[in-house]
Amino acid sequence: MGLFSGKETHTRSVLKAVSWRILGTLDTFVISWYLTGKVALAGSIAALEFLTKIAWYYAHERVWASIAWGRGTH
Repeated sequence: MGLFSGKETHTRSVLKAVSWRILGTLDTFVISWYLTGKVALAGSIAALEFLTKIAWYYAHERVWASIAWGRGTH
């Protein structure tokens, strides 16, 4: 059994990561704008956060997809 041989496909993991990051990035943008008062700075923070966190989420998702614990299968 390989590291990423869980039941989730790579495409599904990517799409889940993207949809989650869109929501998270909107949240980061709003918070950054509120704290800095600068739309351009908030946009820069949100853009960088989108790229880094989508990569981390994908890796996290693939590791969890390979772990059978807690799936309820016997």
